[in-house]
Amino acid sequence: MEIRCGSYLVSDDAARLQPAAVHGYLSSSYWSENIPLETVRRALENSLCIGAYDQSGAQVALIRVISDYATYAYLCDVYVLEAHRKQGLSKAMMTFTLQHPRLQGLRTWNLRTRDAHGLYAQFGFKPIENHESYMVLRLINAYAPEQPFPR
Repeated sequence: MEIRCGSYLVSDDAARLQPAAVHGYLSSSYWSENIPLETVRRALENSLCIGAYDQSGAQVALIRVISDYATYAYLCDVYVLEAHRKQGLSKAMMTFTLQHPRLQGLRTWNLRTRDAHGLYAQFGFKPIENHESYMVLRLINAYAPEQPFPR
């Protein structure tokens, strides 16, 4: 599937993804600093990815969705490169993602954000209710060599 947003192409075609470009952004982001390129490649291969591409074909944005395609989806690695913001891309990509045929009928969508609450609220996302029932195991140095699993 693909749509146009101004001069940009928004597509779920995995063959268009540019792992090196995605890695370039993610490896300096607050949520995946120092992530190895091979980890990015594996994540892209095992997720539904929505990319946005400028007129030259360069990848300028991403939404990665982890899902069982039946009940649950997790939005992650969502970004638009600074030079391409304020063009409506984030809203177009969110609409495309939420309307994607493979993601219909899901019971729960989750995401984490430090600074884009306003965007996601426009699509019905809300802070977690009953947050005391949610738990997380976070390996702070997951990309460091020989990360020990907590015991």
